[in-house]
Parts: sequence; C-alpha cells; structure tokens
Amino acid sequence: MTLLSVIVPVYQVEKYLADCLDSILGQSLRDIELVAVDDASTDGCARILARYAARDPRIVLVSLERNQGLGAARNAGLAQATGKYVWFVDSDDWLPDGALPAVADRLARTAPDLLVTAYTRHYPNGGVRHHPLSQAGAGRGAPETFTLRERPTLLSVLHITCNKVIRRQFLLEAGLTFGSGWYEDVSFTFPLMLAAGRISLLDRCCYAYRQRPGGAITSTVSERHFEVFAHWDRVLARLAADPTVPAELRHLIFQRMIWHLLQVLGHPRRVPPDRRREFFAEIVARYRAHLPAGGYRPPGGALGLKHRIVGHGGYSLFAALRVARRAHIGMVARIRQPSSEPVPAGAGPAPATVPGSRAEASPGELTDRVG
Repeated sequence: MTLLSVIVPVYQVEKYLADCLDSILGQSLRDIELVAVDDASTDGCARILARYAARDPRIVLVSLERNQGLGAARNAGLAQATGKYVWFVDSDDWLPDGALPAVADRLARTAPDLLVTAYTRHYPNGGVRHHPLSQAGAGRGAPETFTLRERPTLLSVLHITCNKVIRRQFLLEAGLTFGSGWYEDVSFTFPLMLAAGRISLLDRCCYAYRQRPGGAITSTVSERHFEVFAHWDRVLARLAADPTVPAELRHLIFQRMIWHLLQVLGHPRRVPPDRRREFFAEIVARYRAHLPAGGYRPPGGALGLKHRIVGHGGYSLFAALRVARRAHIGMVARIRQPSSEPVPAGAGPAPATVPGSRAEASPGELTDRVG
C-alpha cells in the first residue's frame, strides 16, 4: 500500500498549478500517489495535468464533467485514493521542501488517525506569517498522541483541512466526507477531530498557504455566506448524536461556532449589507437552540460583549457597536499618520482588525476559499 495519497482538487489555477505539482512530486519521499481532480476547469489546467501524468506514473487523474465545488472534488479524489494516509492540498498552494519526509517520519513514529502540522501564509507582497502549534500544546513534554477530549486546546487551531494528514481507513469508517457549498472545512474538521482516537502534532511548517485576492471567500460579497449555517448544523447534529462528548468540549465548540459566525458577519466584504440583519437572526436562532445546559463562559473583552448581544437578540446594538469600532480604528489610523502626509481626499477609515480576521492573522483566522 502506498503510504500517502495527496489529493489535489484543481479549478482555474493555471498560474499556480505547476508549482503545486512540482512541490509534491519533487520531494525525496517517493512513496506517494498524487490524485489530481480537475473540477471542470476552463483554463489550461487540463493540459498541465495531462503533461505531468504522461511523465510520472504516480499521478492519478480524475476529471469531473461539470464544476461541483471544492468539497465534491475532494470527495471524488478520496474515492480514488489508495494510500494509507490522505492529505488534501489546494492547487494554488504548495508543500515546502522536506515536508513530505517529515510527515512520513512522524506518521511512522506515532501511527495517528490524524496528524496536524504547522503552516505558513504567503502574501502577495512577499510577506510570510508562520502559524506554529504552540497554542495546541506542541513542544517539550507534549504526548506523542492524544484525543481532542484530552487536549481541547486543539480547537484553537485554524479549522482548515490542508494542514491535516488523515488515516484513510479511519476516515472511511467514520463516514466523514465534505459537504457542498462554501465553508466545507467546518463540517469536516470538527467531526474529524472529535472522532480521531489518536491525534499527533508536527510543529514544523509543512504547508504553504497562498493568500491571493479573488481566491478566498474573504474578498467575496455574496449571499452564499449563508451556507456556513448548514455546515455548522452538521457539526451540531453530530454532537447531539454522540452522548459521550464531554460538556467541556460542547461548550468550547459552541463558543467556537458563535465566534466564527460573528467573524463572517463582521467582515466588511462578506454578507451583503441588506442581508446582515437576517444573518444575525440566524446566529441568534442557533445560539438559543444550542446554548449548553447551564450556560457557557463567553470570551472576554469586546468579543464577549458581542456574544452577550447575540444572546439578547439585539441586532441594533450589534450594528451600533460595529460602527463605533470601525470609527475608532479609523480615528487611530488618522492620528498615527505623519502630519506631513495628509489623508487623501475621499479616503475612508481603515478596515477593522478583529480577532480572527486576515488582518490580525490570529491562530483561528478565517481562510475559507471559493471552490
């Protein structure tokens, strides 16, 4: 059996695809297969994939007749994979040199159901931000393997799929696949972490996450952001069906859900302005329907205040708080500008930097992509 199947969903990434494929196929670890799923791309991706497949037998090509989205493309790749482990790699990203041997070594030493790695973000201006696993407890004295129940701090790690290497048989037995629509990582990664009996951490940056304008949901104003609720509903349904999940984890996942939904609503380029009140009402509905028995401990500061406002269903107060926050940030930005450099005419306040936003790049920041 091949050790690792790297599943690469491909859609309209002609500019980046060769770099992605080279970063996987060119590493010293040869015991891999690369399952490339062409999600009906209309650019030159099909030609690039055919050229690579003709010269490397480790490549398995899957072509979808119509565009089905990132989740469906990943599922199609998983259905063709034969490796002991699977790794979902987006086709505009890449694996740093040495990532595959490091992952293989960790898999051999710990035999986990789920391996979580550190990763880096790469910005168009050349900036790089490292995301270590220190907040999840990696480091000296950390156990080789653990469960989410034993280390719930893992929930603080960004809920993307791409920094997770998964034992394929475990995945099949758990019945986990990707849902359709935007935010598909939500309904996959949380049940994945809950179900894994052996989780291991590799605090080495093994994934390079390209930040490109137009390639992420964060730059797209659309009603499709309402699709996030269906994914959180899937998470909540799994929680409700599993009475063994301890109260502490239920509280933390509930808190994480409210945080995530508030970040989607609070982003200036996501929910259309005329649908914001409706989006807020959907958050309130889930807050009230799934509030843990006995309540829960909301975070501190302004974020905790937003949680409380949701609990009271006060959209007007929430909107006023958002306006005040943006005005405050704009004022600070103007004060910090040198007096010799006046603010250009028509310039508005700087975008808000909120916990979890791309601007702040916190451990739990939002990075969902358009599939």
